Amino acid sequence: MLDKMLVKNCMKLNLKATTKAEVIDELVEVLYANGRLNDKDEFKKTIIKREEQSSTGLEEGIAIPHGKSASVKIPTVAFGLSKAGIDYDSLDGEPSTLFFMIAAPADATDSHIETLSQLTSLLLEDDVREQLLNVTSEEEVLNILLQDAPAKEETVSVGNNFDVLAVTACPTGIAHTYMAAEALNKKAKEMGVTIKVETNGSTGVKNMITDEDIKNAKGIIVAADKNVDMARFNGKNVEIVPVKDGIKRPQELIQNALDKKA
Repeated sequence: MLDKMLVKNCMKLNLKATTKAEVIDELVEVLYANGRLNDKDEFKKTIIKREEQSSTGLEEGIAIPHGKSASVKIPTVAFGLSKAGIDYDSLDGEPSTLFFMIAAPADATDSHIETLSQLTSLLLEDDVREQLLNVTSEEEVLNILLQDAPAKEETVSVGNNFDVLAVTACPTGIAHTYMAAEALNKKAKEMGVTIKVETNGSTGVKNMITDEDIKNAKGIIVAADKNVDMARFNGKNVEIVPVKDGIKRPQELIQNALDKKA
């Protein structure tokens, strides 16, 4: 499905923008000019509202402004590249160079959201970002992202004996939820730690944590920017942080959970 959402006409390989506001304007205009939006002003408001909750400027030069709105006619990912870099209030304070504006309809389906979660997880790969920085054509962007996207599958944990449990959630439930889950799963694997990550995404709760999971876990991470069910964790060591921390410092969070430092 990513090949339907990521289209050549909605890419700008040389963004003219020099500020965050200009990036948003430029990519919204690209979406509108190519018939992907019914109302560009309404969609822009949705994007800005999400930015006010927390910046979608991540680390490693990535920014993923996104929103769900009835103003979206066709689910689309617009891509923008700025080799010079733009200050986008990123987590690491560095300029952003790779921009993916996700436009999801108000009634986005499970398949739409899963496709977008694959894309956001893929962007955590160093070689993918490096290749995207050096593209010279829209076709190259498609080749880089589409050849790897099918290999990404949702991580579903089996059993109920995990060292660490985690919950990830962001207000829109599109990008940060899944990037944080991917970062935690990836780092836990590197550390030799068993983990189960519940995602509270746009289409509901996936990989739900059970009472038995909670009973056996050493510690729990809740990386969320919206309310999640916390009563179930009573009596356990729970570290509560913004969802961006799940992306930015997964190793520290996992170690704290193991050491029961929450």
